[in-house]
Amino acid sequence: MTNPFVLIGVCILLLLADFYIINGIHGALKKFSFRFVKRFTIIFWSISLLLIAGVFLAVYFDIGVGPRAAILLVFFVLLVVKIFLLPFILVDDVRRIFLWIARKYKKSEPEFPASQPKPEHIPRSEFLMKTGLITASLPLASLSYGIISGAYDYRVRRQVIYLPNLPKAFDGLKIGQISDIHSGSFYNKKAVGGGVDMLLKEKPDVIFFTGDLVNNRTIEVKDYTNIFSRVKAPLGVYSVLGNHDYGDYYTWPSVQAKKQNLQDILTVHKNMGYDLLMDESRRLKVDGEEIGILGIQNWGALSRFPKYGRMDLATKNTDDLPVKLLLSHDPSHWQAQVLPQYPQIDIMFSGHTHGMQFGVRLPHFQWSPVQYIYKEWAGLYQEKNQLLYVNVGYGFLGYPGRVGILPEITLFELKSGSNPSAKRNS
Repeated sequence: MTNPFVLIGVCILLLLADFYIINGIHGALKKFSFRFVKRFTIIFWSISLLLIAGVFLAVYFDIGVGPRAAILLVFFVLLVVKIFLLPFILVDDVRRIFLWIARKYKKSEPEFPASQPKPEHIPRSEFLMKTGLITASLPLASLSYGIISGAYDYRVRRQVIYLPNLPKAFDGLKIGQISDIHSGSFYNKKAVGGGVDMLLKEKPDVIFFTGDLVNNRTIEVKDYTNIFSRVKAPLGVYSVLGNHDYGDYYTWPSVQAKKQNLQDILTVHKNMGYDLLMDESRRLKVDGEEIGILGIQNWGALSRFPKYGRMDLATKNTDDLPVKLLLSHDPSHWQAQVLPQYPQIDIMFSGHTHGMQFGVRLPHFQWSPVQYIYKEWAGLYQEKNQLLYVNVGYGFLGYPGRVGILPEITLFELKSGSNPSAKRNS
């Protein structure tokens, strides 16, 4: 739970920013009547103060998932709008400062008729303020569309995986993958269930879930266990934990409470019928032949994410298996540890990035701001004979929507042999 003094400090900064912003907006409303400007100002401050009060309620009181999501949603969207507007106000203020300096140090003052007073101040640029308001409305429109249309717009992405050592019994094996459910963010059970229906309609032979069932607390998944318990496959459902599943981002009343929360999430996986892999492996058998499914706890290369996983334990007693499929939540694990130390891993399945829930994803081009943090952030990657697939997630976190990077259900088909058209993705 957030430290109240930190939250109070943030709110004070936001209020100061609001003073600055409303002063700038007045520059774009000069042609409107005083009554209109006054009403606009009252509405502006009413919304701002109510949202700050709402954030305190959402953080420190149990007001329900729906109201909490709605408050944080409006707060987030308006915050983005203000961030887009601020540069225009700053530019206008810089312009006014330079004009003020130029006037102050000008050698000769311009002559004004006696009937005209000398200008006492430099007015704001109406053009800049109106341009700023129009620019700020663009993210408002796109983010609103992403909430209405993108949050639950599940897409099935199909990928053929060629593995030279794949036993014939597994040629054509269908694997379904979902990741980053983040059940604490959901507000539409019917839509969530619709995504599960899409996955099951594909009739995968085996299903992988690559972590982040909740945002912070196991209780968040309570209303959705009946939905995700329907995720079944003939050869089983295998899962791993993500960084959010450990409760590390929540202030617990005691160490025991945090431990109990983790134990509860292990129980949820079990009750849903998921085979949770905690630094261990399973042998998948078909017609007398075997491949390995390995799963580790979260392991992230970035310092702010935990390194709980133990590859030495997960790979134990797997040397005889011709193919090894690794489930590891954080894709940075691939470059940092898997590639340099575990060449026997054929392909790693990850999630974690969400594609930042914003960007462009086309058949032959993709872009998101998250690529400046993660080299591998969405889709299939290859280094020599090792592969990585990054699923951009089933749910969402923070911003309750998606723009361009839609929620993903991945369907893989394993094929024996080499990919004739394989290209290195870097």
